[in-house]
Amino acid sequence: MPQAPRLTAEQRTRALAGAAAARAARADARARLKAGELAVPELLARAERDPQLGGMRVSALIAALPGYGPARSAALMRRLGIAESRRIRGLGPKQRVALLASVTDPAESGV
Repeated sequence: MPQAPRLTAEQRTRALAGAAAARAARADARARLKAGELAVPELLARAERDPQLGGMRVSALIAALPGYGPARSAALMRRLGIAESRRIRGLGPKQRVALLASVTDPAESGV
């Protein structure tokens, strides 16, 4: 089995700081989604340019939307054929379109 690369103390510190920054950016995006300050199309556009946001799980994005919880989020992802482990950067074009249509169209939101 391959071993994890050995990092110097400086490399490890930089990696930990980068991971903390990514978690903070994703938490901020989820909070802004929940508050209605950020729309899903805007978040998806930002995620194309920002690898920190691109690493957010699609399930976390949906669950952060007003009116969606873990169960409703999981049901929507099953209906759209999106794996539970899928991240925003890993969405295919058809999945992205289907997700946008489902979370922005009130008629579609009934899972």
